[in-house]
Amino acid sequence: MADFRVFPSGPLGGRVRVPGDKSIGHRAVLFAGLARGVVEVTGLSGGEDNQRTVAALRALGVRIEPAADGALIVHGVGVDGLRAAPGPIDCGNSGTSMRLLAGLLAAQPFASTLVGDEYLHRRPMRRVAEPLTRMGARVTGTTGTRAGELYPPLTLEGGALSGIDCSLEIASAQVKSAILLAGLFARGATVVREPGPSRDHTERLLATLGAPVTTPAPLTSCVDPTGWDRTLLARPLHVPGDPSSSAFLLAAGLLAGVTAAGLVVEGVCVNPTRTGFLDALRAMGAEILVEHERVVGGEPIADLVLRATGDLVGATLEGALVVRAIDEIPVLCAVAARARGVTVVRNAEELRVKESDRIVTTVRALRALGVRAEERPDGLVIEGDPSRPLTPGAVDSAGDHRIAMAAVVAALTASGPCLVRDVDNVATSFPGFARLLTDLGARVDPS
Repeated sequence: MADFRVFPSGPLGGRVRVPGDKSIGHRAVLFAGLARGVVEVTGLSGGEDNQRTVAALRALGVRIEPAADGALIVHGVGVDGLRAAPGPIDCGNSGTSMRLLAGLLAAQPFASTLVGDEYLHRRPMRRVAEPLTRMGARVTGTTGTRAGELYPPLTLEGGALSGIDCSLEIASAQVKSAILLAGLFARGATVVREPGPSRDHTERLLATLGAPVTTPAPLTSCVDPTGWDRTLLARPLHVPGDPSSSAFLLAAGLLAGVTAAGLVVEGVCVNPTRTGFLDALRAMGAEILVEHERVVGGEPIADLVLRATGDLVGATLEGALVVRAIDEIPVLCAVAARARGVTVVRNAEELRVKESDRIVTTVRALRALGVRAEERPDGLVIEGDPSRPLTPGAVDSAGDHRIAMAAVVAALTASGPCLVRDVDNVATSFPGFARLLTDLGARVDPS
């Protein structure tokens, strides 16, 4: 089990690129495997989560070859070309891999089993299983301590699906994407309605490849394969930089300060469903610029620029903003610890079913560094104090990569060295995290 040893840091600065966005990366590889022809995928993260999706497709009969600069050459087998895997498909720690694959495999004329590591086996899957069952698939798993819930391993027996009109209780890009993927193979239209905005990478990318996917109304996505020629186009796909990874570097600059040259993260996805963390940081007084915006493969990308830091203030983060910043809430809480006044996070119940219960683990991490933080049923409250350095301490990340990285960012402002334990899973989403922080001027030593 690896740890990070973190030392107090002065101003950070430089130009860096973060790994490719893993949400888009999963989808790019998956849809390339279903295309009719050869697809080059560039910009893919080297993280373990995306590699689980690559390995799953290989197990399902898709030939994928490495190319220069980390690119992949995917020999798509077509929408109807997958074959049964020789054994269970291991999703590791990747909930996105499992949920997206569940949607795809629920439509196949063969049975498949999805497994993962001990952390993934604790994550609830009923929200995916129920709509797929309504469509005609058979989905079985294990029961846990929560009544009526379903957990991995998941076994899916599909084929002969029918479209449904589904209203989600909680906005979720993973659940929505699983249903839309199954809907590509179903008889009739499939409509997914959400109570709030979620990431729309699936809709953007499938539409770019010629799939019959539309957004006929706000918060509504539809796939209708009626009359479709069942062809996904073989087009080059580029995965832009991960905004969630960028958030950790920008937060580190906000807390430790920036040099005269500033801190620039290049080529980041700025899809509006992913920039909630920017809006949250601005509400707390940060000035982060979006420069050189352009569109690549249906996704807007830009450079994120932090040229100066000033006084940060507490804020209330709630509603649609929390949905758009759900993965960044732990690092936003690290920033809140150094902001003047109280920060309140509401409507964040989804945090309880991530790699850890992130409400609990965020509060514990902050308290370990001397921050006053309180758990609430749907969020948390942090009392910030910019005048007092954090207290040196040891943080147990509970195997959660975002808790580990948020703790590292917070620890840069402690009065002495800190230890962040159990950081192996950082590689699942942000390979090279410690190295990039070091390149910017921080000192984070793996141990």
